[in-house]
Amino acid sequence: MPDSPKADIALIGLAVMGQNLVLNMNDHGFVVCVYNRTVEKVTTFLNNEAKGTKVIGSTSLQDMVSKLKKPRRVMMLVKAGSAVDAFIDQLVPLLESGDIIIDGGNSEYQDTQRRCKQLKAKGLLYIGTGVSGGEDGARYGPSLMPGGHSEAWPQVKNIFQSIAAKVGNDPCCDWVGEDGAGHFVKMVHNGIEYGDMQLSCEAYQLMKDALGMACDEMGDVFDAWNKTELDSFLIEITANILKFKDTDGKPLVEKIRDSAGQKGTGKWTAISALEYGTPVTLIGESVFARCLSSLKEERVKASQLLKGPSSTKYKGDKKAFVEHIRKALYASKIISYTQGFMLLREAAKVFNWKLNYGGIALMWRGGCIIRSVFLGNIKAAFDKDPNLSNLLLDPFFREAIHNCQESWRLVVSTAVSLGIPTPAFSTALAFYDGYRMEKLPANLIQAQRDYFGAHTYELLTQPGKYVHTNWTGHGGNVSASSYNA
Repeated sequence: MPDSPKADIALIGLAVMGQNLVLNMNDHGFVVCVYNRTVEKVTTFLNNEAKGTKVIGSTSLQDMVSKLKKPRRVMMLVKAGSAVDAFIDQLVPLLESGDIIIDGGNSEYQDTQRRCKQLKAKGLLYIGTGVSGGEDGARYGPSLMPGGHSEAWPQVKNIFQSIAAKVGNDPCCDWVGEDGAGHFVKMVHNGIEYGDMQLSCEAYQLMKDALGMACDEMGDVFDAWNKTELDSFLIEITANILKFKDTDGKPLVEKIRDSAGQKGTGKWTAISALEYGTPVTLIGESVFARCLSSLKEERVKASQLLKGPSSTKYKGDKKAFVEHIRKALYASKIISYTQGFMLLREAAKVFNWKLNYGGIALMWRGGCIIRSVFLGNIKAAFDKDPNLSNLLLDPFFREAIHNCQESWRLVVSTAVSLGIPTPAFSTALAFYDGYRMEKLPANLIQAQRDYFGAHTYELLTQPGKYVHTNWTGHGGNVSASSYNA
Protein backbone atom coordinates (compact mmCIF):
# COMPACT_ATOMS: atom_id res chain seq x y z
CA MET A 1 0.00 0.00 0.00
CA PRO A 2 1.53 3.38 -1.08
CA ASP A 3 2.41 6.00 1.52
CA SER A 4 -0.19 8.70 2.06
CA PRO A 5 0.80 12.07 0.50
CA LYS A 6 2.93 14.22 2.80
CA ALA A 7 3.73 17.41 0.88
CA ASP A 8 1.82 20.65 1.49
CA ILE A 9 2.95 22.21 -1.79
CA ALA A 10 5.08 21.34 -4.81
CA LEU A 11 7.56 23.63 -6.51
CA ILE A 12 8.72 23.22 -10.11
CA GLY A 13 11.95 24.97 -11.10
CA LEU A 14 15.11 24.75 -9.02
CA ALA A 15 17.03 27.82 -10.15
CA VAL A 16 18.28 30.03 -7.30
CA MET A 17 14.89 31.73 -6.68
CA GLY A 18 13.09 28.36 -6.61
CA GLN A 19 15.63 26.76 -4.27
CA ASN A 20 15.52 29.70 -1.87
CA LEU A 21 11.72 29.78 -1.81
CA VAL A 22 11.65 26.04 -1.02
CA LEU A 23 14.09 26.51 1.89
CA ASN A 24 12.00 29.46 3.13
CA MET A 25 8.84 27.30 3.10
CA ASN A 26 10.71 24.50 4.86
CA ASP A 27 11.87 26.92 7.58
CA HIS A 28 8.23 27.79 8.25
CA GLY A 29 7.19 24.16 8.74
CA PHE A 30 5.77 23.34 5.30
CA VAL A 31 6.68 20.11 3.54
CA VAL A 32 7.68 20.89 -0.06
CA CYS A 33 7.97 18.42 -2.93
CA VAL A 34 10.39 19.62 -5.62
CA TYR A 35 10.68 18.85 -9.32
CA ASN A 36 12.96 20.10 -12.06
CA ARG A 37 12.95 19.31 -15.78
CA THR A 38 16.61 18.29 -15.43
CA VAL A 39 16.03 15.67 -12.72
CA GLU A 40 19.70 15.59 -11.62
CA LYS A 41 19.13 19.08 -10.22
CA VAL A 42 16.63 17.59 -7.74
CA THR A 43 19.20 15.07 -6.46
CA THR A 44 21.93 17.72 -6.24
CA PHE A 45 19.61 20.07 -4.32
CA LEU A 46 18.54 17.34 -1.86
CA ASN A 47 22.16 16.31 -1.26
CA ASN A 48 23.43 19.84 -0.74
CA GLU A 49 21.32 22.95 0.02
CA ALA A 50 18.28 20.95 1.19
CA LYS A 51 20.25 18.32 3.15
CA GLY A 52 18.70 17.75 6.60
CA THR A 53 15.39 19.42 5.63
CA LYS A 54 11.94 17.87 5.13
CA VAL A 55 12.03 18.65 1.39
CA ILE A 56 10.91 15.69 -0.77
CA GLY A 57 12.22 15.04 -4.27
CA SER A 58 10.33 13.73 -7.28
CA THR A 59 11.44 12.14 -10.53
CA SER A 60 8.44 13.09 -12.69
CA LEU A 61 5.40 15.35 -12.60
CA GLN A 62 3.26 12.27 -11.93
CA ASP A 63 5.49 11.29 -9.01
CA MET A 64 5.32 14.87 -7.70
CA VAL A 65 1.50 15.06 -7.86
CA SER A 66 1.19 11.69 -6.06
CA LYS A 67 3.09 13.11 -3.07
CA LEU A 68 0.76 16.12 -2.59
CA LYS A 69 -2.04 16.51 -0.05
CA LYS A 70 -5.42 17.59 -1.46
CA PRO A 71 -6.27 20.12 -2.72
CA ARG A 72 -2.96 19.86 -4.53
CA ARG A 73 -0.93 23.06 -4.71
CA VAL A 74 1.67 23.23 -7.48
CA MET A 75 3.86 26.32 -7.81
CA MET A 76 6.01 27.02 -10.88
CA LEU A 77 9.10 29.24 -10.87
CA VAL A 78 10.09 28.83 -14.51
CA LYS A 79 10.82 31.22 -17.38
CA ALA A 80 7.77 33.27 -18.41
CA GLY A 81 6.04 32.42 -21.68
CA SER A 82 5.91 29.04 -23.43
CA ALA A 83 7.60 27.14 -20.57
CA VAL A 84 4.68 28.01 -18.25
CA ASP A 85 2.11 26.87 -20.83
CA ALA A 86 4.05 23.64 -21.43
CA PHE A 87 4.03 22.75 -17.72
CA ILE A 88 0.33 23.64 -17.39
CA ASP A 89 -0.48 21.33 -20.34
CA GLN A 90 1.40 18.48 -18.65
CA LEU A 91 -0.15 19.12 -15.23
CA VAL A 92 -3.82 19.38 -16.27
CA PRO A 93 -4.32 15.61 -16.90
CA LEU A 94 -2.67 14.79 -13.55
CA LEU A 95 -4.81 17.12 -11.41
CA GLU A 96 -8.41 17.05 -10.18
CA SER A 97 -11.12 19.66 -9.82
CA GLY A 98 -10.23 22.17 -7.09
CA ASP A 99 -6.47 21.66 -7.37
CA ILE A 100 -4.37 24.81 -7.63
CA ILE A 101 -1.62 25.83 -10.08
CA ILE A 102 0.49 28.85 -9.08
CA ASP A 103 2.76 30.79 -11.45
CA GLY A 104 5.42 32.68 -9.47
CA GLY A 105 7.39 33.88 -12.51
CA ASN A 106 7.39 37.29 -14.19
CA SER A 107 4.53 36.45 -16.55
CA GLU A 108 2.71 39.06 -18.62
CA TYR A 109 -0.64 39.78 -16.99
CA GLN A 110 -2.54 39.04 -20.25
CA ASP A 111 -1.08 35.50 -20.20
CA THR A 112 -2.33 35.09 -16.62
CA GLN A 113 -5.80 36.32 -17.63
CA ARG A 114 -5.88 33.76 -20.46
CA ARG A 115 -4.67 30.91 -18.24
CA CYS A 116 -7.23 31.76 -15.54
CA LYS A 117 -10.01 31.48 -18.10
CA GLN A 118 -8.73 28.23 -19.65
CA LEU A 119 -8.14 26.46 -16.31
CA LYS A 120 -11.47 27.58 -14.83
CA ALA A 121 -13.17 25.76 -17.70
CA LYS A 122 -11.29 22.60 -16.65
CA GLY A 123 -12.29 22.95 -12.97
CA LEU A 124 -8.78 23.93 -11.86
CA LEU A 125 -7.85 27.02 -9.87
CA TYR A 126 -5.04 29.35 -10.92
CA ILE A 127 -2.96 31.99 -9.16
CA GLY A 128 -0.51 34.34 -10.88
CA THR A 129 1.68 35.86 -8.19
CA GLY A 130 4.37 38.49 -8.36
CA VAL A 131 7.44 37.53 -6.30
CA SER A 132 9.92 40.31 -5.53
CA GLY A 133 13.03 40.63 -3.45
CA GLY A 134 15.63 38.75 -5.47
CA GLU A 135 17.49 35.72 -4.14
CA ASP A 136 17.76 37.09 -0.61
CA GLY A 137 14.06 37.96 -0.49
CA ALA A 138 13.05 34.51 -1.70
CA ARG A 139 15.15 32.92 1.05
CA TYR A 140 14.24 35.12 4.01
CA GLY A 141 10.98 36.89 3.09
CA PRO A 142 9.86 38.17 -0.31
CA SER A 143 7.03 40.50 -1.22
CA LEU A 144 4.25 38.39 -2.74
CA MET A 145 1.44 39.78 -4.93
CA PRO A 146 -1.09 37.00 -5.65
CA GLY A 147 -4.07 37.34 -7.99
CA GLY A 148 -6.31 34.99 -9.96
CA HIS A 149 -9.12 32.72 -8.80
CA SER A 150 -10.09 34.08 -5.37
CA GLU A 151 -11.40 30.63 -4.27
CA ALA A 152 -7.77 29.45 -4.25
CA TRP A 153 -6.58 32.14 -1.83
CA PRO A 154 -7.74 30.49 1.45
CA GLN A 155 -5.83 27.33 0.40
CA VAL A 156 -2.49 29.13 -0.01
CA LYS A 157 -2.87 32.14 2.31
CA ASN A 158 -1.14 30.54 5.30
CA ILE A 159 1.88 29.42 3.24
CA PHE A 160 2.25 32.74 1.40
CA GLN A 161 1.82 35.01 4.43
CA SER A 162 4.13 32.83 6.56
CA ILE A 163 7.04 33.03 4.10
CA ALA A 164 6.52 36.72 3.12
CA ALA A 165 8.55 39.60 4.51
CA LYS A 166 6.99 41.33 7.53
CA VAL A 167 6.70 45.01 8.44
CA GLY A 168 6.01 44.85 12.16
CA ASN A 169 3.48 42.00 12.30
CA ASP A 170 2.03 42.70 8.86
CA PRO A 171 3.02 40.28 6.07
CA CYS A 172 4.03 41.89 2.76
CA CYS A 173 1.47 39.72 1.01
CA ASP A 174 -2.28 39.91 0.55
CA TRP A 175 -4.80 39.00 -2.10
CA VAL A 176 -4.57 41.53 -4.94
CA GLY A 177 -7.54 40.74 -7.17
CA GLU A 178 -9.03 38.72 -10.01
CA ASP A 179 -7.27 37.06 -13.00
CA GLY A 180 -4.10 39.02 -13.96
CA ALA A 181 -4.20 41.57 -11.11
CA GLY A 182 -1.25 40.05 -9.21
CA HIS A 183 1.03 40.03 -12.23
CA PHE A 184 -0.15 43.52 -13.26
CA VAL A 185 0.78 44.87 -9.82
CA LYS A 186 4.17 43.11 -10.05
CA MET A 187 4.69 44.63 -13.52
CA VAL A 188 4.02 48.15 -12.16
CA HIS A 189 6.35 47.38 -9.22
CA ASN A 190 9.09 46.52 -11.72
CA GLY A 191 8.38 49.67 -13.72
CA ILE A 192 8.73 51.78 -10.57
CA GLU A 193 11.96 49.88 -9.89
CA TYR A 194 13.26 51.03 -13.32
CA GLY A 195 12.33 54.61 -12.35
CA ASP A 196 14.01 54.44 -8.93
CA MET A 197 17.19 53.04 -10.48
CA GLN A 198 17.30 55.70 -13.21
CA LEU A 199 16.74 58.49 -10.66
CA SER A 200 19.65 57.31 -8.52
CA CYS A 201 21.82 57.08 -11.67
CA GLU A 202 21.01 60.69 -12.56
CA ALA A 203 21.89 61.83 -9.02
CA TYR A 204 25.19 59.87 -9.32
CA GLN A 205 26.04 61.43 -12.71
CA LEU A 206 25.32 64.95 -11.45
CA MET A 207 27.61 64.45 -8.44
CA LYS A 208 30.31 62.81 -10.58
CA ASP A 209 30.29 65.13 -13.61
CA ALA A 210 28.98 68.45 -12.28
CA LEU A 211 30.63 68.30 -8.84
CA GLY A 212 33.65 66.09 -9.63
CA MET A 213 32.99 63.84 -6.62
CA ALA A 214 34.86 60.55 -6.11
CA CYS A 215 33.03 57.25 -5.58
CA ASP A 216 33.75 57.03 -1.84
CA GLU A 217 32.45 60.54 -1.33
CA MET A 218 29.28 59.76 -3.31
CA GLY A 219 28.89 56.52 -1.35
CA ASP A 220 28.92 58.57 1.87
CA VAL A 221 26.24 60.87 0.40
CA PHE A 222 23.97 57.93 -0.46
CA ASP A 223 24.59 56.55 3.04
CA ALA A 224 23.48 59.86 4.54
CA TRP A 225 20.44 60.01 2.23
CA ASN A 226 19.45 56.56 3.48
CA LYS A 227 18.84 58.13 6.90
CA THR A 228 16.30 60.61 5.41
CA GLU A 229 12.95 60.27 3.60
CA LEU A 230 14.91 58.38 0.89
CA ASP A 231 15.57 55.43 3.26
CA SER A 232 15.23 52.44 0.90
CA PHE A 233 16.86 49.25 -0.36
CA LEU A 234 18.05 50.78 -3.66
CA ILE A 235 19.65 53.83 -1.98
CA GLU A 236 21.35 51.48 0.51
CA ILE A 237 22.81 49.19 -2.17
CA THR A 238 23.89 52.20 -4.29
CA ALA A 239 25.99 53.41 -1.34
CA ASN A 240 27.54 49.93 -1.05
CA ILE A 241 28.22 49.69 -4.80
CA LEU A 242 29.94 53.10 -4.93
CA LYS A 243 32.25 52.12 -2.05
CA PHE A 244 33.09 48.65 -3.42
CA LYS A 245 36.72 48.26 -4.54
CA ASP A 246 38.14 45.93 -7.19
CA THR A 247 41.26 43.86 -6.41
CA ASP A 248 43.45 46.83 -7.43
CA GLY A 249 41.76 49.06 -4.84
CA LYS A 250 39.89 51.13 -7.43
CA PRO A 251 36.05 51.50 -7.53
CA LEU A 252 34.60 48.55 -9.43
CA VAL A 253 31.55 50.52 -10.62
CA GLU A 254 33.75 52.79 -12.79
CA LYS A 255 35.05 49.73 -14.69
CA ILE A 256 31.58 48.48 -15.66
CA ARG A 257 30.46 49.06 -19.26
CA ASP A 258 27.73 51.72 -19.31
CA SER A 259 25.21 49.73 -21.35
CA ALA A 260 22.15 48.67 -19.32
CA GLY A 261 20.24 45.45 -19.85
CA GLN A 262 16.54 44.86 -19.30
CA LYS A 263 14.22 41.87 -19.09
CA GLY A 264 11.08 43.61 -20.34
CA THR A 265 8.84 44.38 -17.36
CA GLY A 266 9.63 48.12 -17.49
CA LYS A 267 8.79 48.08 -21.19
CA TRP A 268 5.50 46.26 -20.46
CA THR A 269 4.60 48.97 -17.93
CA ALA A 270 5.25 51.71 -20.49
CA ILE A 271 3.23 49.84 -23.14
CA SER A 272 0.32 49.38 -20.69
CA ALA A 273 0.48 53.09 -19.86
CA LEU A 274 0.09 53.93 -23.56
CA GLU A 275 -2.66 51.34 -23.95
CA TYR A 276 -4.72 52.75 -21.08
CA GLY A 277 -3.91 56.42 -21.79
CA THR A 278 -2.11 57.03 -18.49
CA PRO A 279 0.89 59.44 -18.48
CA VAL A 280 3.45 57.17 -16.81
CA THR A 281 6.22 59.31 -18.25
CA LEU A 282 9.00 58.64 -15.75
CA ILE A 283 8.98 54.87 -16.20
CA GLY A 284 8.83 55.39 -19.98
CA GLU A 285 11.89 57.66 -19.87
CA SER A 286 13.70 55.12 -17.66
CA VAL A 287 13.15 52.42 -20.28
CA PHE A 288 14.32 54.76 -23.06
CA ALA A 289 17.39 55.74 -21.00
CA ARG A 290 18.40 52.06 -20.94
CA CYS A 291 17.80 51.85 -24.70
CA LEU A 292 20.02 54.93 -25.23
CA SER A 293 22.72 53.47 -22.98
CA SER A 294 22.84 50.36 -25.15
CA LEU A 295 23.97 52.48 -28.16
CA LYS A 296 27.48 52.49 -26.66
CA GLU A 297 29.50 52.40 -29.91
CA GLU A 298 27.37 55.15 -31.47
CA ARG A 299 27.70 57.30 -28.36
CA VAL A 300 31.50 56.93 -28.33
CA LYS A 301 31.57 58.15 -31.96
CA ALA A 302 29.04 60.95 -31.29
CA SER A 303 31.06 62.17 -28.28
CA GLN A 304 33.89 63.09 -30.68
CA LEU A 305 31.59 64.93 -33.10
CA LEU A 306 28.69 66.54 -31.22
CA LYS A 307 29.35 69.63 -29.12
CA GLY A 308 27.76 70.50 -25.77
CA PRO A 309 28.35 73.35 -23.28
CA SER A 310 31.96 74.47 -22.80
CA SER A 311 31.87 73.47 -19.12
CA THR A 312 30.13 70.63 -17.32
CA LYS A 313 31.30 71.79 -13.88
CA TYR A 314 28.99 73.43 -11.32
CA LYS A 315 30.50 76.65 -10.00
CA GLY A 316 28.30 77.12 -6.90
CA ASP A 317 28.33 75.67 -3.39
CA LYS A 318 28.94 71.91 -3.65
CA LYS A 319 27.35 70.90 -0.33
CA ALA A 320 24.23 72.97 -1.04
CA PHE A 321 23.90 71.44 -4.53
CA VAL A 322 24.12 67.90 -3.12
CA GLU A 323 21.12 68.76 -0.92
CA HIS A 324 19.30 70.18 -3.97
CA ILE A 325 19.92 66.85 -5.76
CA ARG A 326 18.51 64.93 -2.77
CA LYS A 327 15.32 67.00 -2.84
CA ALA A 328 15.01 66.65 -6.63
CA LEU A 329 15.39 62.88 -6.23
CA TYR A 330 12.70 62.76 -3.54
CA ALA A 331 10.25 64.89 -5.53
CA SER A 332 10.83 62.84 -8.71
CA LYS A 333 10.35 59.61 -6.74
CA ILE A 334 6.97 60.89 -5.50
CA ILE A 335 5.98 61.53 -9.14
CA SER A 336 7.08 58.04 -10.21
CA TYR A 337 4.94 56.32 -7.55
CA THR A 338 2.07 58.72 -8.27
CA GLN A 339 2.13 57.67 -11.92
CA GLY A 340 2.40 53.97 -11.00
CA PHE A 341 -0.71 54.17 -8.81
CA MET A 342 -2.53 56.12 -11.56
CA LEU A 343 -1.88 53.18 -13.89
CA LEU A 344 -3.13 50.69 -11.27
CA ARG A 345 -6.32 52.73 -10.84
CA GLU A 346 -6.93 52.87 -14.60
CA ALA A 347 -6.34 49.11 -15.04
CA ALA A 348 -8.72 48.44 -12.12
CA LYS A 349 -11.41 50.39 -14.01
CA VAL A 350 -10.74 48.56 -17.29
CA PHE A 351 -10.73 45.05 -15.76
CA ASN A 352 -13.13 45.69 -12.89
CA TRP A 353 -10.50 44.79 -10.27
CA LYS A 354 -11.11 45.86 -6.68
CA LEU A 355 -7.55 46.83 -5.82
CA ASN A 356 -6.59 47.80 -2.29
CA TYR A 357 -4.02 50.55 -2.94
CA GLY A 358 -2.96 50.88 0.70
CA GLY A 359 -2.54 47.11 0.82
CA ILE A 360 -0.36 47.20 -2.31
CA ALA A 361 1.84 49.89 -0.73
CA LEU A 362 2.21 47.63 2.32
CA MET A 363 3.12 44.65 0.11
CA TRP A 364 5.93 46.78 -1.32
CA ARG A 365 6.95 48.16 2.09
CA GLY A 366 9.23 45.18 2.79
CA GLY A 367 10.89 42.25 1.03
CA CYS A 368 10.87 43.72 -2.47
CA ILE A 369 13.40 45.71 -4.50
CA ILE A 370 11.51 49.03 -4.18
CA ARG A 371 11.00 48.63 -0.42
CA SER A 372 11.31 51.96 1.32
CA VAL A 373 10.09 53.95 4.33
CA PHE A 374 8.31 56.20 1.84
CA LEU A 375 5.77 53.44 1.05
CA GLY A 376 4.45 53.75 4.61
CA ASN A 377 3.38 57.31 3.71
CA ILE A 378 1.60 56.01 0.60
CA LYS A 379 -0.25 53.41 2.69
CA ALA A 380 -1.25 56.14 5.16
CA ALA A 381 -2.55 58.33 2.31
CA PHE A 382 -4.82 55.55 0.98
CA ASP A 383 -5.88 54.51 4.51
CA LYS A 384 -7.02 58.09 5.05
CA ASP A 385 -8.79 58.25 1.67
CA PRO A 386 -9.25 54.92 -0.18
CA ASN A 387 -10.74 56.86 -3.13
CA LEU A 388 -7.76 59.20 -3.45
CA SER A 389 -7.49 59.82 -7.21
CA ASN A 390 -3.88 61.03 -7.17
CA LEU A 391 -1.14 60.90 -4.52
CA LEU A 392 -0.21 64.54 -5.21
CA LEU A 393 -3.58 65.58 -3.77
CA ASP A 394 -2.75 64.01 -0.39
CA PRO A 395 -1.59 66.71 2.11
CA PHE A 396 1.64 64.84 3.01
CA PHE A 397 2.82 64.50 -0.59
CA ARG A 398 1.59 67.94 -1.60
CA GLU A 399 3.65 69.49 1.21
CA ALA A 400 6.68 67.31 0.36
CA ILE A 401 6.61 68.44 -3.29
CA HIS A 402 6.19 72.09 -2.24
CA ASN A 403 9.25 71.78 0.04
CA CYS A 404 11.38 70.23 -2.73
CA GLN A 405 10.17 72.28 -5.67
CA GLU A 406 12.79 75.05 -5.66
CA SER A 407 15.67 72.55 -5.46
CA TRP A 408 14.09 70.34 -8.12
CA ARG A 409 13.81 73.22 -10.61
CA LEU A 410 17.38 74.34 -9.85
CA VAL A 411 18.77 70.84 -10.44
CA VAL A 412 16.93 70.34 -13.75
CA SER A 413 17.85 73.80 -15.08
CA THR A 414 21.49 73.38 -13.97
CA ALA A 415 21.70 69.95 -15.62
CA VAL A 416 20.34 71.43 -18.87
CA SER A 417 22.85 74.33 -18.78
CA LEU A 418 25.75 71.90 -18.13
CA GLY A 419 24.62 69.40 -20.79
CA ILE A 420 24.12 66.54 -18.32
CA PRO A 421 21.10 64.38 -19.26
CA THR A 422 18.46 63.98 -16.53
CA PRO A 423 15.51 62.43 -18.42
CA ALA A 424 13.75 61.11 -15.30
CA PHE A 425 14.19 64.25 -13.17
CA SER A 426 13.06 66.40 -16.12
CA THR A 427 10.02 64.39 -17.15
CA ALA A 428 8.88 64.17 -13.51
CA LEU A 429 8.97 67.96 -13.25
CA ALA A 430 7.20 68.38 -16.62
CA PHE A 431 4.45 66.01 -15.45
CA TYR A 432 4.05 67.95 -12.20
CA ASP A 433 3.78 71.25 -14.04
CA GLY A 434 1.32 69.74 -16.53
CA TYR A 435 -0.83 68.20 -13.81
CA ARG A 436 -1.07 71.44 -11.81
CA MET A 437 -1.86 73.53 -14.92
CA GLU A 438 -5.52 74.54 -15.18
CA LYS A 439 -5.20 75.10 -18.92
CA LEU A 440 -2.87 73.19 -21.27
CA PRO A 441 -2.31 73.96 -24.98
CA ALA A 442 -4.36 70.94 -26.07
CA ASN A 443 -7.00 73.36 -27.35
CA LEU A 444 -4.60 74.10 -30.22
CA ILE A 445 -4.15 70.35 -30.86
CA GLN A 446 -7.94 69.98 -31.08
CA ALA A 447 -8.11 72.91 -33.53
CA GLN A 448 -5.33 71.37 -35.66
CA ARG A 449 -7.06 67.97 -35.69
CA ASP A 450 -10.31 69.55 -36.72
CA TYR A 451 -8.55 71.68 -39.38
CA PHE A 452 -6.84 68.79 -41.20
CA GLY A 453 -9.16 65.90 -40.38
CA ALA A 454 -12.54 67.32 -39.31
CA HIS A 455 -12.13 65.50 -35.98
CA THR A 456 -14.31 68.05 -34.10
CA TYR A 457 -13.72 69.76 -30.75
CA GLU A 458 -15.64 70.83 -27.64
CA LEU A 459 -16.13 74.45 -26.64
CA LEU A 460 -15.35 75.47 -23.05
CA THR A 461 -18.89 76.84 -22.80
CA GLN A 462 -20.48 73.60 -24.08
CA PRO A 463 -18.58 70.55 -22.72
CA GLY A 464 -19.81 67.26 -24.17
CA LYS A 465 -21.01 68.86 -27.41
CA TYR A 466 -18.67 68.23 -30.36
CA VAL A 467 -18.56 70.72 -33.23
CA HIS A 468 -16.65 71.13 -36.49
CA THR A 469 -15.51 74.35 -38.13
CA ASN A 470 -14.84 74.90 -41.82
CA TRP A 471 -11.46 76.60 -41.11
CA THR A 472 -10.45 77.32 -44.74
CA GLY A 473 -13.77 78.36 -46.20
CA HIS A 474 -13.39 75.79 -48.96
CA GLY A 475 -13.65 72.63 -46.86
CA GLY A 476 -16.91 70.80 -46.20
CA ASN A 477 -19.04 70.81 -43.07
CA VAL A 478 -19.03 67.03 -42.63
CA SER A 479 -17.13 65.99 -39.50
CA ALA A 480 -15.26 62.76 -38.82
CA SER A 481 -16.69 62.30 -35.33
CA SER A 482 -16.57 58.51 -35.58
CA TYR A 483 -12.77 58.63 -35.80
CA ASN A 484 -10.92 59.56 -32.66
CA ALA A 485 -7.14 59.59 -33.12
